[in-house]
Amino acid sequence: MSEGFDPQALLAQALELQQRLLESQAEAAEQTVEGTAGGGKVTVTMTGGGEVTAVRIDPSVVDPADVELLEDLVLDAPRDATSRAAAAAEERLGADMLGGGLGDLLGGGGLFGGALGRPPDPEAEEQD
Repeated sequence: MSEGFDPQALLAQALELQQRLLESQAEAAEQTVEGTAGGGKVTVTMTGGGEVTAVRIDPSVVDPADVELLEDLVLDAPRDATSRAAAAAEERLGADMLGGGLGDLLGGGGLFGGALGRPPDPEAEEQD
């Protein structure tokens, strides 16, 4: 006979998962990423928390007759950095979640496997 649903185990796993999420968020905030625009002509460095820490602009894109291009590049580089930070966080969190987090959250067998029980075993029913 299979074990029943254990709410204490569920709570313990949820608390452990919450702790791992908080740790991952702290790691992400400390990480730095670079975003680029214009083929690397504008580079922005920012933290995973979204703080821009550096901006580098190649002098070749500084054209007083085309300030609009430079403005677009300066806008695009932080967007690129934000996308990279999000991808890194998703990758890190995905590994945490799939590596024993959500997969075991409700007792194994996938997200709902343990909590909802297992499907009836046809062989067990035949033996009754």
